[in-house]
Amino acid sequence: MALHEPIIGRWFRQPDGTEFEVVAIDEDAATVEIQLFDATIDEIDVENWPTLMLIEIAAPEDWLGSVDMDPEDFDGKDLNDTPNGYQDPLDFLDKI
Repeated sequence: MALHEPIIGRWFRQPDGTEFEVVAIDEDAATVEIQLFDATIDEIDVENWPTLMLIEIAAPEDWLGSVDMDPEDFDGKDLNDTPNGYQDPLDFLDKI
């Protein structure tokens, strides 16, 4: 029996090791919307939630799995570089 209520933003692990985050609760459809670590979206019926034997866990420190990127996808550019033509709207606050 699951001892944890589905709360948006909480992470859980199933007995098979699958980890997921609760991303929404649809009261009309009586479902809990979840996002697996690999960014796959799924849903669980509210009626089935108590039978899942879930363990609440901390959010993973490695966020790359949820955005489906591998370390070799990075091209070596500085992640703080802004693309040409990009302007941060907050840069203009001091000029008003």
